Amino acid sequence: MTDRPSPLSPAPSLLADDDPPPFVVLNPEATRPLLLICDHASNRVPRALAGLGLGAATLGLHIGWDIGAAAVTELLAKRFAACAMFACYSRLVIDCNRAPGDPSSIPAVSDGIAIPGNEGLDEAEARRRTESLFWPYHHEIGERIAHLWRQGRPPAVVSIHSFTPVLGGVERPWHLGFLYNHDDRMTRRLIDTLARRAPEVIVGENEPYSGKDIGFTINTHAEPAGLPSLGVEIRQDLLADAAGIGRWAGVLGEALAEVLADEGLYVRRMT
Repeated sequence: MTDRPSPLSPAPSLLADDDPPPFVVLNPEATRPLLLICDHASNRVPRALAGLGLGAATLGLHIGWDIGAAAVTELLAKRFAACAMFACYSRLVIDCNRAPGDPSSIPAVSDGIAIPGNEGLDEAEARRRTESLFWPYHHEIGERIAHLWRQGRPPAVVSIHSFTPVLGGVERPWHLGFLYNHDDRMTRRLIDTLARRAPEVIVGENEPYSGKDIGFTINTHAEPAGLPSLGVEIRQDLLADAAGIGRWAGVLGEALAEVLADEGLYVRRMT
């Protein structure tokens, strides 16, 4: 007789009753075959973690969240009457776009800044964050995709991020970056569309990161199912105020509108 491993007991919840939920869904009943996702929408930290030992100014830096990304996502959701999902806690608590257990999932140091609340983290605390924040968010993404797909067409999945203009002393010149792993359908269309509509925009293909290396959300929910998808990166200095956010939501929205109007986009592509 072979002994079976005992299942892990559920970890105690990280969130207090007065903490926000792990995610927010905008336009949950939308039927347009498009899901917008913002993995790093917030720099909030659960009350129990006491700010991870960081001050508000540090949590407001790019290491704490994707500055401006949530506002762009919200404007796009309004423009397209589309469903959008937002993670409600800082990437420093747990990064919803990294695989659990990856060293960058709960970093002890981010861009040279020590994160006291993540130092020497034990397995129980890592599981508590995963079960309280990470898996509920990703389970809901799966539910949103299923709802949209039941309307009759494979939905497109677009993940919105922003990036710091300088990292490790290296300047990053792109205005926009489009990330993909195997499926480059949306990236190719968007690059071609922007070249015609806005040739002054500097576009990076798999820049400043590669979707082949980073992109848990798209690589978990969209690519294996053959759904059209991409990750979008917008340089953060372009999103420093409401005018910049509106401008770049408009630039991206105009290009996306043309791409999403192509009925040939909504087919599964299995590699």
